Amino acid sequence: MQFLGLHVLDIIVLLIYLVVILWLGKKAGESNDDTSEFFLAGRSLGKFYQFFLNFGASTNADQAVAVTRETYRQGVGGMWIQFLVLFITPFYWFTALFFRRVRLTTLGDFFTERFKSPFLGGSYAVFTLLMAFVGGGVGYMVAGKTMMAITPKPAEALTVEERTTVEEFNEYHELDALTVSERSEVQQERYEVLRQKNLRGELRSFYSYTNPLVFYVGYGLIVAIYTMMGGFRAAAITDVIQGFLIVLFSMILIPLGLSKLGGFSGLHAAVPAFKFELFGSISLSEYGWYTIFAMACSQLVAIVAVAQAMLTAGSATNENSARFGIIGGMFFKRLLMLSWILAGLIAVGLYAGKLHDPDLAWGHMSRDLLLPGAIGLMLVGILAANMSTLDALSVSNSALFIKNLYQPFRPEKSEKHYIKVGRVVIGVTLFGGIGAAIYVDNLLELFKYFISIPAIFGAPIWLGFIWRRLTKVAVIVEVAICFAIFAIVPNVFMSLDWARTNPAFLQQTESFSHVYKAPALKEDVALGRAEQVGDTIEKEVYVEPKGIFFEKVVRQDPEDPNSPLIGIGRFESELWVMSWFGIDFTEFKKSQLVAARFFFNAFFPFLILIVVSLVTQPVSKRRLDYFFGKIYTPVQATPEEDERAVAYAAENPEEREAKKMFPNSNWEIAKPDKMDILGFGGSWLAVGGVIFLLWVMVSIR
Repeated sequence: MQFLGLHVLDIIVLLIYLVVILWLGKKAGESNDDTSEFFLAGRSLGKFYQFFLNFGASTNADQAVAVTRETYRQGVGGMWIQFLVLFITPFYWFTALFFRRVRLTTLGDFFTERFKSPFLGGSYAVFTLLMAFVGGGVGYMVAGKTMMAITPKPAEALTVEERTTVEEFNEYHELDALTVSERSEVQQERYEVLRQKNLRGELRSFYSYTNPLVFYVGYGLIVAIYTMMGGFRAAAITDVIQGFLIVLFSMILIPLGLSKLGGFSGLHAAVPAFKFELFGSISLSEYGWYTIFAMACSQLVAIVAVAQAMLTAGSATNENSARFGIIGGMFFKRLLMLSWILAGLIAVGLYAGKLHDPDLAWGHMSRDLLLPGAIGLMLVGILAANMSTLDALSVSNSALFIKNLYQPFRPEKSEKHYIKVGRVVIGVTLFGGIGAAIYVDNLLELFKYFISIPAIFGAPIWLGFIWRRLTKVAVIVEVAICFAIFAIVPNVFMSLDWARTNPAFLQQTESFSHVYKAPALKEDVALGRAEQVGDTIEKEVYVEPKGIFFEKVVRQDPEDPNSPLIGIGRFESELWVMSWFGIDFTEFKKSQLVAARFFFNAFFPFLILIVVSLVTQPVSKRRLDYFFGKIYTPVQATPEEDERAVAYAAENPEEREAKKMFPNSNWEIAKPDKMDILGFGGSWLAVGGVIFLLWVMVSIR
């Protein structure tokens, strides 16, 4: 028995999970008497809860879907859209220390205290709250798309228009499987028309019963209720349960998919060889090694600007709990990502070219491979993965609003009043994401967006922790300029007809063909290119021109090959700024364009900060001595002891000079101790271990 595409068993599994989560939120909320308890769980979370809190808060279904969709689209090299965080994981060993020892509640507090600037603290809070709408929207969108893929309409339920769209998609897939030389002149003309429609997002492989808006509202309501009741403690407790469910949903599809393909040998027989390359083909992939390096640099700058980072570390009993919790949780996530990559390869083998939207790959696999009841478990896992991130984000955003925007104007209110307002803000941020989910459609571009935008505040946070000379004016100038380049210009230009039709912005890279040798696939045998699977044959791939300043450049009328061009998608303002200095991007590969953008995102903010700081007034010495005194002082066993230790360090700054790597300078970089070396070095060994496991996984035949 089914209801709108879902079996009754799946519905029962979903309902049981939701009842349990709401009950836990209610129980967790019974001990919330003040804002410290509500926002930081009383700074009482040990290594166990820190592990699952970091794992759950950093692991959501949109990441699994993003890795799977990019592996489906680009091969193993596509995984780096998320897996690049592997190379920045060791640095969490230091960020956890900074965020626990600074002894603040929010990153807005950091800007207020470090630069004596409530304006900067409030600016960060406003920026993060706006980003929260978009970030929440991604989670809603992924869960919604998975639900849509699991509840497709049968052919007899389609309208005439819907049926035509699906038939055109299937026709495009059949023509796309042929090389240019294999298509007739008529087929090539038809292919170009359908390709333009596909670029514009007008072709679809199926339609669904699921109404996205209704789904988003119901989903957001559940997360809002248990988080508003229980605060950060509810997020931590439910993340333990949700952590186990994330593991379940990450592993459940793999044995079923491999079985259907005929094991790893069947996987290699169905998937092109270049799609197993770890760093992707420089000619064919968007993820060359330099692209991964550029994106990792940008992500390293951005990681410290994530709103929940301060709350997660701050909720730990001490810096060691924070450190071991975040490193353990993050590396467990990296291991799980291996299963997401394998799921993407399985999706290539099973459904290559059969989906109009790669974001649907995970849901389509679930529908195709799982039995009733198991589909419900998969949905529970996806809901759990998103909930565990949304709850931590919503609490941290609520804390930002209270501490940096509301409390400064209403300082005399009671703790219970602030908790009530905080609960309202949690609801607003969660439901604000629904608007973004309705507007957003491309998960890949949003991930690129989230890698770059937080770097605006990430750069001053990094420098603020290690360089005394960084000034308030420099941060204000950097934030204004970078926000204009990274956020305002891309979004304004993509909505202006003047920009979208400007010939200077419609430049494209040069098209080219690439010939390579590879084992024949089942598809090659079916098309007469080889006698049997595994024979070595030459393949030619034609790489279409790529937009330089716009994500895509398409014909205004897809039916007319002479129609004027128009830009759609994100405007790449970073490349536009670099073009002012005479750089010609027309001969760049797509992977090189992406790398150039992210190198700019990573290093341009630091250039502005350093130059402006050197010509503006620094923060007072007394304020800086107090701030850096905290950073050098380990967290003590009791609040009273901790307060005395911080006061002593602030009054005796000369004692820190012996601990500094560069004494008597403005650089506040401490000499590494044994714990630093073991933790940081051990983390890099773990990075090598994960890459080795990845290599083994893609090499199994």
